[in-house]
Amino acid sequence: MYPAEIVNPMKAELVEAGFSELLDANAVDAALAEEGTSVVVLNSVCGCAAGSMRPGVKASLENAKLPSKLLTAFAGFDVEAVERVRKHTLPYPPSSPAVALFKDGKLVHMVERHH
Repeated sequence: MYPAEIVNPMKAELVEAGFSELLDANAVDAALAEEGTSVVVLNSVCGCAAGSMRPGVKASLENAKLPSKLLTAFAGFDVEAVERVRKHTLPYPPSSPAVALFKDGKLVHMVERHH
């Protein structure tokens, strides 16, 4: 698990952009059980998260049409929440960073790290 002093500024980058944190399995299940569209971002300490994923996700919010919910969990820190998100994103293998789009709780698109 990464130290909070390293992770918190990276988490704050998405929270300040309007994302809600998923901190445990119950929060993941509750958020994805709601109707509507949800984007779940699996954040990470890696360079591809800092250089591409977080800036790209924030830029994607500059649109008239947005998902109902913007959600995030941090790999290597929000361990329980990330594990549960990964169960919801099967059959895709674990990937971080990653961005998953859900509609009414069903996975409709996944952008893995290597994309």
